[in-house]
Amino acid sequence: MSENFNKRKIINRVSASAIILFWLAFTAVFFFTFTEKQAYPILYKEEIIAVSEKYGIDPALVFAIVRTESGFAPHTVSAKGATGLMQIMPSTGKYIADKKGVAEYDLFEVSTNLDFGCYYWKYLSERFYGLTETAAAYNAGEGTVSGWLKNIEYSADGKRLEYIPYRETREYVKKIYESLERYRKLYAKLLDKP
Repeated sequence: MSENFNKRKIINRVSASAIILFWLAFTAVFFFTFTEKQAYPILYKEEIIAVSEKYGIDPALVFAIVRTESGFAPHTVSAKGATGLMQIMPSTGKYIADKKGVAEYDLFEVSTNLDFGCYYWKYLSERFYGLTETAAAYNAGEGTVSGWLKNIEYSADGKRLEYIPYRETREYVKKIYESLERYRKLYAKLLDKP
């Protein structure tokens, strides 16, 4: 009798431990995913998906750029004067407006900022080899990256950057890659359209 009682006691303890471990694991996964989605939010979803489709840019990349540039704060202005969600410099905004034939625009307006930012990203992506070079140009400027590509210390082939001399730009490119990876993982089904 006591042997059966001891076996049941052990089985009950193992079962209780398994249930506790399951709930701890479930809670940890839920909390991690919830916390990670708070760190990588999907804000301005309709606008970002629409503009990414318009310019043929991966929407996960647009979310990554906006998160890195402004943290989704549409009225952000950097110390250098970059404005809005995608942090567009006034001179770049004027250049884009001229190219698009737009006389009046407001870089604080979400749809305008996203449109101008994606237009400029698309332009840079057609000018430079890959994501690293495009992101570096978006951050440091087209002329700066063109100069780096001509320097054998930074580029062996004149197309790909092997080293980014500006620390801020190196960190920016790294953040873009990290955010892009997180958005693709967290929102794969939502953002599966190129």
